[in-house]
This record gives sequence, structure tokens and C-alpha cells, in this order.
Amino acid sequence: MGPAKLGWRYRLTRLDVKVSPYLYIAPFFILFAVVGLFPLLYTAYISLFDWELGADEQAFVGVENYTTLLADAQFWNAMVNTLSIFAMSTIPQVITAVLLAALLNTALRGRTGWRMGVLLPYVASLVALTIIFGDLFGVQYGSVNDILELFGIERIDWQAERWWSHVAIATMVNWRWTGYNALIVLAAMQAIPRDVYEAAWVDGASKVRQFFSITLPLLRPTMIFVVVTSTIGGLQIFTEPKLFAPSGSSNGGATNQYQTVVLYMYQSGFQSFDLGYASAMAWVLFIVVIAIAGINFLLTRRLASSGEA
Repeated sequence: MGPAKLGWRYRLTRLDVKVSPYLYIAPFFILFAVVGLFPLLYTAYISLFDWELGADEQAFVGVENYTTLLADAQFWNAMVNTLSIFAMSTIPQVITAVLLAALLNTALRGRTGWRMGVLLPYVASLVALTIIFGDLFGVQYGSVNDILELFGIERIDWQAERWWSHVAIATMVNWRWTGYNALIVLAAMQAIPRDVYEAAWVDGASKVRQFFSITLPLLRPTMIFVVVTSTIGGLQIFTEPKLFAPSGSSNGGATNQYQTVVLYMYQSGFQSFDLGYASAMAWVLFIVVIAIAGINFLLTRRLASSGEA
């Protein structure tokens, strides 16, 4: 084989090694650019206009939509509702998921069945679960109020009272996502080498000490993932408050007591057809989600690191 032919094959092999990894991951980035990045940038463009469907020309208003939004009392009410439901759902959800994963990681009988069982709420239809929970939290015939009455507690109007409606909606979110997150944490727990626990046991570390000094620090990457994804999902909650109304109203309650930002954005864009205003709201929510997800990322990383032995 001549040197020229050998050199050609060598260059082709080097080119393949350098280029092929980018070709393998290119479909994802192309798809993301089409269905993710382009809509995001186009939404930012629309937010600068008083956008009307079917109009030949759209009136440019600059940052007027943003200034109007920041002065909108209904938007801040929706933001407070969103943060309240987010706090009531995400914090208990993550804690319960970790404890549930630790329980499923023990020598339970029928472990496979239990692990499949905690995933069932996630598999079920979200609309069906929301309707069922709406009936459970009903004022007159809800089972939750029936149980409260057995303990001498007065019936609660879960849909009319602001904070109680947040509790009911957060309960739906926790019911659906806790098992899903628990299985993610469980998979990470099972990847921890057993000899680390055996060494700690020989040194006299109790199960509790092993959990806080070994398990939680080694779960740091998984915990960061769970917290960040729960934050993103919790701040974008839409279906639960939209369907949590006895009359099927999508306004987030008679006084907007459980209206979230995404629900308000939906109403502005697809009921009032104020697309420029809705787009500005989407970008403000995007910034809030990024900020809170970043804070949670840093807090989770620091808390997990502080437990290292």
C-alpha cells in the first residue's frame, strides 16, 4: 500500500473521529432550534408589539407590555399564587421522595411491586386525577371534608378560600410527582458502592449517620436534577388550577385566588387574544424560573456538600 493511499485513509479516519460526534448530537440541537429556540426568540419579538391576529401590520410598542405587566396587580397576584403553590408542592415533594426512595432501597418484600406502585400516579391521566381530586376536595360531598368532620373540624371551602385552594392544588402535584422523583433518587442510591457503607458500619456509623454523611452527599448530582426539574415544573403549573373549579371555569377562582402565571398568560393570549402582553408575561416568567432554578441549584449543591464526612 502506497504512502499516498495510507495518508488519505489516515486523514479520513482523523476527520471521522473529529466530526462524527457532532453529527450524532446534531439532530437534537436542530430539533431544539426548530421547536424550542425559535419559538422562544419569536415570543421575545412578539412581546415588543401590540400584536393582533390577522392584522397586516403590528404596532410596535417597545417595552410597554413589560411596564404594563409590572404594574398589573392581577399579574402579581398570580405570581404570589404560583410561588405559594410551588413552595407547598416542591419542598415536601423532594423531601418525601428522598425518604420514600430510602425506604424502597431496604429489604422489603415485593420490592418490585412497591416500586411500580409509586409510579402509578404519574402514569394516570393528569386531567382525570385533577377531576378526581376536585371531587375529593368538594365542599358539600368531598371525602376530605367528611374525614375532617370525624375529628371535629369544620368543613373547608377548598375552592373559595385562597390558601386552602393552594394546599389542595399542591396535594395534587405531590401525588403525581413524588413517586416519579423517588424512583430517580432510588436509582442513584443503588449506584452507590456497598463497600462504602460496609466501611462506615465497621467504623461504628449508625444508619442515620450513613444517610447524612454518605447517601446525601453522593446523591448531590441527582438531587440537583430533581430540585431543578421540580422548580421548573412547579413554576409552570397550569392544568391543576385550570380544572380545579366546580363549574369548570378556567379563571383560577371567582377572585383569582388560585390563578397562576401560566393560567393568566393562557387567558391573556388565547381568550383575550392579547398576544404581545402574553408574550411579555412568558418572558418575565422565564426569567423568574431561571433565577429560582439557579438559586435552588446553588443551595442544593451547598447543602449536599456540607454533609460530606
